Amino acid sequence: MRTRRRRLLAACASAALGGSLLVAGVPSAHAADSPSDRPAAALDSTEGSLLSQGRPALASSQENGGAPAAAAVDGRADTRWGSAWSDPQWLRVDLGATATVTQVQLQWEAAYARAFQIQTSPDGAAWTTVYSTTTGAGGNQTLTVNGSGRYVRMYGTQRGTGYGYSLYEFKVFGTSTAPPAGGSGYVPANPPVTGVVPSTAVPPPTNPPTTHHEFQMNCSVSRSNLPDDPIVFPGLPGASHSHTFMGNNSTNAMSTLASLQAGGTSCITPGDKTGYWMPTLLNGDTPVQPVGRQVIYYKSGVIDYRSVRPAPPGLRYLVGSPNTTQEEFRNGPGAVEGWECGNSAFNWDFPATCPAGTQLNIRMQAPSCWNGIHLDTPDHKSHMAYPVLGVCPASHPVAVPMIEFKMAFPVSGDMRNVRLSSGRGYSFHYDFYNVWDPPTQAALVRHCINGGLQCDPRGFDLYKPDRGAALNENYELPH
Repeated sequence: MRTRRRRLLAACASAALGGSLLVAGVPSAHAADSPSDRPAAALDSTEGSLLSQGRPALASSQENGGAPAAAAVDGRADTRWGSAWSDPQWLRVDLGATATVTQVQLQWEAAYARAFQIQTSPDGAAWTTVYSTTTGAGGNQTLTVNGSGRYVRMYGTQRGTGYGYSLYEFKVFGTSTAPPAGGSGYVPANPPVTGVVPSTAVPPPTNPPTTHHEFQMNCSVSRSNLPDDPIVFPGLPGASHSHTFMGNNSTNAMSTLASLQAGGTSCITPGDKTGYWMPTLLNGDTPVQPVGRQVIYYKSGVIDYRSVRPAPPGLRYLVGSPNTTQEEFRNGPGAVEGWECGNSAFNWDFPATCPAGTQLNIRMQAPSCWNGIHLDTPDHKSHMAYPVLGVCPASHPVAVPMIEFKMAFPVSGDMRNVRLSSGRGYSFHYDFYNVWDPPTQAALVRHCINGGLQCDPRGFDLYKPDRGAALNENYELPH
């Protein structure tokens, strides 16, 4: 069998201690090597606005680590989604708000769908078919449809080849009901960051090798069991489920950037007054709070770690969702190892039991590509995106530090009564409200992330002590 390999930047893979990135070729889904297999230039449409590009995508499966669902909505002609080699398979995109859908464009690789449906859904659960065929021929397909929903998917029931389903691009056009940019819920960056082109460069080898590009914050619980959320429910005390807060010690429903800047912090680094919060974990009706300082990583989410820049003051977003399904939690781009305790890992809900004396742990990564325009958007997500194969999408070109929560809860034994204030284990999510002292964050980003180090909260790499530290013994900038 003849095979070809497209030169792509493979998916980022976090090492156990956090943050090494891999570069590899991604195999094609088929054996052909013909120029006709390449996608045509981006297709234009007169059937409304392009709604799908850069939006969260989910698939029933992926062929390998270099063919994720997000690659079909990134606007790039050199990346693709590829499925497992079986039927049925699906690819879904979340448009962020209910939309009238008028056209769908499919740019197939040679591994195409012979029989498939285009479906819409208001909630990701109940689906309505707006297009169906059993005679698909692949290539570039432009489909006129008439439907509405927040979610749109391609549901394939018969493959056209012996391989899986493989899409360079899945484009959805129509009219969204989302508020117009600049309207209610949009917080503009001042100044905006424009003119950025996502870096596709691969940093050169170093000696000794660069394996990490990160620093960590150590922050303890600052406020607990408070039903406030200044991002989702600003100005509405008591409107949220209960949260456990870390970092800034003044966070409440009325918080603003100015009020948080005036507050204190439970983080060991005084310059980090960021508000971090997550749903409260309960055992029965008893809150279980993390003990001591927890680890919050700041990493490079992109292959070119030299291109990462500090997050702007006031940048805020939601990671995950309290309304997510178990499948979405497991397949989400921020998933790491799910819930774990003892030797049990990759649990996408709470494990039934945990060995006595162990802790219940969770790790979850945030999107690290910013659109450069908004500090917040109405859904608290649209201004941020995950990298695709280690590169920020053109719609969100600004690489900022990737936040990774690493939380530990002192609960073990019978876990039947363990729950989150937001619901089941797969409803875990967290909020980030950036209130860093800008020079302090910039020093840590420059020294640790751009410098390719594995730093503690001082910006010191134990394994490369000759590189020094970004901060002094008081975790502050040197005078």
